[in-house]
Amino acid sequence: MAKGHRSQIKRLRNENKDTRPKATVSYARVSVTKACFVLDAIRGKDVTSALGILAYNNRYASKVIEKLLKSAIANAENNNGMKVEDLYIAECYANKGPTMKRIQPRAQGRAYRIEKRTSHITVVLDAR
Repeated sequence: MAKGHRSQIKRLRNENKDTRPKATVSYARVSVTKACFVLDAIRGKDVTSALGILAYNNRYASKVIEKLLKSAIANAENNNGMKVEDLYIAECYANKGPTMKRIQPRAQGRAYRIEKRTSHITVVLDAR
């Protein structure tokens, strides 16, 4: 455990902070496995080609991730003063969110569970 006053611990934590531009969407109504198919297709690509891939990908997750990528690009431009031409996708990952449990009525009074999965998707950009 870190020693020192609370303000010293906070100062150390802020010095080691990642300054790369990023965007996160929480509780996206898409499962992690389905989001990862799309994220694997754009990982490491520059942002213009990644936006092209997402525009012509017919998965539902690609619309969510396209909106997220545009947000990350806007963060890079406005907050960090970076040029769009130099940006590429350094990291992109999806973490498991809470699962909504619903029931589907079945024959003879039974009920089957339907799990509507959610995910937290993050896109981190960097300059080449």
